[in-house]
Amino acid sequence: MKKITKDVYLNWYEEMLFWRKFEDKLAQVYIQQKVRGFLHLYNGQEAILAGALHAMDLTKDRMITAYRNHVQPIGMGVDPKRVMAELYGKGTGTSQGLGGSMHIFSKEHRFYGGHGIVGGQIPLGAGLAFADKYNKRDSVTLTFMGDGATRQGSLHETFNLAMLWNLPVVFCVENNGYAMGTSVERTANHPDIWKLGLGYEMPCGPVDAMNPIKVAEAMDEAITRARTGGGPTFLELKTYRYRGHSMSDAQKYRTKEEVAEYQKIDPITQVLDIIKDKKYATDEEIAVIDKRVKDRVAECQKFAEESPFPEKNVMYDVVYEQDNYPFLPHKPQ
Repeated sequence: MKKITKDVYLNWYEEMLFWRKFEDKLAQVYIQQKVRGFLHLYNGQEAILAGALHAMDLTKDRMITAYRNHVQPIGMGVDPKRVMAELYGKGTGTSQGLGGSMHIFSKEHRFYGGHGIVGGQIPLGAGLAFADKYNKRDSVTLTFMGDGATRQGSLHETFNLAMLWNLPVVFCVENNGYAMGTSVERTANHPDIWKLGLGYEMPCGPVDAMNPIKVAEAMDEAITRARTGGGPTFLELKTYRYRGHSMSDAQKYRTKEEVAEYQKIDPITQVLDIIKDKKYATDEEIAVIDKRVKDRVAECQKFAEESPFPEKNVMYDVVYEQDNYPFLPHKPQ
């Protein structure tokens, strides 16, 4: 695994803090009705993305996930201003404002969504991996899902074929404990989701996903296995979300005290503590990072609010091609 150096810790702190503050701003503007529809936030789960990115080769590896998908494309290299614009429904967004919160996408940066159907991305992730193997590329696909998606039949069908075809894919369940609002203990006869891999003889195991170091180590092992022909891995990334399933979630299924306990092991705080303990940065230097993050978020908001909404004809141009479409001018030259 690539060494976790001073620069890595400093980068982790800045990026995870930016992802957190970026989504805090989204929550704020959602209440102001500047962002509409659903909004599923990643707060508390940032160590997963930080660790995964450290283990990935961003020049060729791919990522696909469900609808809690705002910060992953940013980590993969997508301009965060365009991500925020997409949530605002603006024409400068990643999908010209037509995808919105749950459907961020960037082929250029190998981020394949953003899927609103629970478990819908699982077979697609295996399909991306199949394409890489078929075309003899040494790329690896990380396929993320929530704990609720592991109850879908698509997972079992995909696991079977992924093992049968020995695909270069890492299946990652982000187990934040509650799916939409029902605990894992109430949806399965065993709480250890990783054991689902045992039925397919797939390498599998649990990971402390509040710690980016533990995530990076597990991801590196799984990605190396996939890249060298060893086939799939199934990781249960044990994490916790500080906000509800979505902005409309009243969170009556858990107590404030429970959330406070998990905040004591916040992944951002863990990294900051290491930075301070090892004297990688002074308080003044950390304050500079905090200010830079605040300014970046403000820049994203300004870009999104000042961007125009897409023209109406764009909605028709991205659906299908019909030269003699009689109702609106189609793709005027």
